[in-house]
Amino acid sequence: MAFELFNTLSGTVQPVFASDGKALRFYCCGPTVYDYGHIGNFRTFLHVDVLRRTARLNGLGLHHVMNITDVDDKIIRNALAAGKPIGEYSAKYEKAFFEDLDALGIERPEDIARATDNIDGMVTLIQHLAAEDIAYQTEDGSWYFRIKRFPNYGQLSGKDLEGIQDGARIDSDEYEKDSARDFALWKSTKPGETSWETAIGTGRPGWHIECSAMAMKYLGDSFDLHAGGEDLMFPHHENEIAQSEACTHKQFARHWFHVRFLLVEGKKMSKSEGNFYTLRDLLLKGYRASAIRFLMLSVPYRHQLNFTFDGLTESTNAIDRLRTFTTRIKTGKWPEAAGESELAPVIAKAEADFIAALNNDLNTAEARAAIFDMLRAVNTAADHGKVTEADAKATLAVLDKFDSIFAVLVDDDAELTKAALAWAETEGRMADVSPEVLEKFGAGSLSDSDIDALVAERTLAKKQRNFPRADAIRNELLEKGILLEDSKDGVRWKRQ
Repeated sequence: MAFELFNTLSGTVQPVFASDGKALRFYCCGPTVYDYGHIGNFRTFLHVDVLRRTARLNGLGLHHVMNITDVDDKIIRNALAAGKPIGEYSAKYEKAFFEDLDALGIERPEDIARATDNIDGMVTLIQHLAAEDIAYQTEDGSWYFRIKRFPNYGQLSGKDLEGIQDGARIDSDEYEKDSARDFALWKSTKPGETSWETAIGTGRPGWHIECSAMAMKYLGDSFDLHAGGEDLMFPHHENEIAQSEACTHKQFARHWFHVRFLLVEGKKMSKSEGNFYTLRDLLLKGYRASAIRFLMLSVPYRHQLNFTFDGLTESTNAIDRLRTFTTRIKTGKWPEAAGESELAPVIAKAEADFIAALNNDLNTAEARAAIFDMLRAVNTAADHGKVTEADAKATLAVLDKFDSIFAVLVDDDAELTKAALAWAETEGRMADVSPEVLEKFGAGSLSDSDIDALVAERTLAKKQRNFPRADAIRNELLEKGILLEDSKDGVRWKRQ
């Protein structure tokens, strides 16, 4: 089955392929680095990550470009208020963004393009548009795109240009222009603001021109796929298409991929609702990064996700089941096959269903279900002594394929929570740390080597029939959130 995704531009599910026969060339709108990213932002980046991984699973090479918007109105305002240059101000939040990507297991793009490094390309693009009388300059020195000169405006979002009345702004800039329908390409600067002296005047870029200039610089005038959150469809992506295609007279991106919003506990996320969370907020509350990733991917990208704390608990339990199952299959002593395996067709079906679900418009819910069906079948067979060495190898191969997409089987949650705690100490955010996190990971908490030493002492105590000491060690560890699991293959421990 071919890898297919819904194309917002055509309104149909279509095959994903590399037009050059080598690598899927795609662009994803990245963050505006004026603050820490919230979980709504990361839902988009997580599903783009699954897109990347599924493309690779299908043998496609990757050339993924993501921009960093490191100059805009919010950055300028916040930097001025903080008394810092915009580069120094935005660098902090750019660093945090990539730390959060890493914590969520999101692969980094092949190319990262910062707006402030690409001013010349934006100016050149505006000059091309001006030469065709599509871009015009106002008295204050700003430049705008004349929407009426681009007849296909609205092709992505379905907006009717005639229905956009003068006075009904489609761009959030604060500058005068010929028509309220036109959008800013270049903004003249106010006193104290960051600016660049260029051939089109002193100023700074509008938001939309950044992505067109950087996408075409790295991927060419026309490329395979453009991704982003559904909130960017209009006006940002619509404006990207207009300014790019008006300049090159070529299709900008063949395929458009948009990820839906999430709700938090059934409501739109907002600070006024008290349900606005960054990744760091959740880690400091004691939730695992892996559970956040797994929950965010539990619902396919074209469906709205209701992010709940009950859902996080369920995701935590699901990951524990997966990790325990993986350890059982890896460490078990399985006999060689004496005949045909009863499990072989079950495992093969799970793998086929998993891949088919991903290739069918990234149906992550069905892909997960296929793996849990396999887990139940193999666990039941293992309980009855019906798993062979070949079955175990085949099961682990499917789990490897699963984790190449979902990336939750490696347990680095404790280290990520410790990193969040260290950040909270540096930033003066210790009031946001839950008592449970402080007890498990704060001063006086047990390191991995401490736990290993106590487990070894408990094992020795049991051999010496010193059961009171063995029980005391178990209880001590349990009080600190360390769960022990005795098995015929030894003792395993994990942080709750």
